[in-house]
Amino acid sequence: MTGTSGPIRLYMSMSVDGYIAGPDDRPGQELGRGGGRLFNWLDDRESDGPSGQVYREALATGAVISGRRTFELAGRWQGDHHDGVPIFVLTRHVDDDDVPPGHARFVTDVEDCARRARAAAGERPVMVHGAGAAQALLRAGHIDEMEIHLVPVLLGEGRRLFGHLGGDRIELELVRRLEDRDVTHLRYRVRRPEEVE
Repeated sequence: MTGTSGPIRLYMSMSVDGYIAGPDDRPGQELGRGGGRLFNWLDDRESDGPSGQVYREALATGAVISGRRTFELAGRWQGDHHDGVPIFVLTRHVDDDDVPPGHARFVTDVEDCARRARAAAGERPVMVHGAGAAQALLRAGHIDEMEIHLVPVLLGEGRRLFGHLGGDRIELELVRRLEDRDVTHLRYRVRRPEEVE
């Protein structure tokens, strides 16, 4: 984290074997076959329990960074992820005639994306969605925290959260663990290379 800006924080539901979607995720089947199981915990999002707390924290974020694939599968959120916060879509290429709706903007450089999202969020956290964006931000050293909603299921196949990180080890520090019905919310701080011996 820099100065008074909030953390860039990944929020992701994940199976115990590391999948964030079942196989064959595509438009019309956005979570893949069986992937909806990872989001059953959202049934408790209005509760006073841990899942309600985590959900309210997610909606208190001041900007969103999304991968392009996630953005498209989510129907571009019709330009508003939550509360009109800016959405920065990390993508490799932008067609001149492709203008994203509402509060969404395409960004092709990971450094620029992180800088713009932090500036837009101010002191509030930045929410990260999508495996591709998460991995790009992690490789560039821009993810400060990860909120993993660990669901006790083995999907067996599908889309992995950390499938293409590369060979560098990334150390994490568990800073919070909240148990709820059918999910464990784990918050990790990403340790910087200078902290690791």
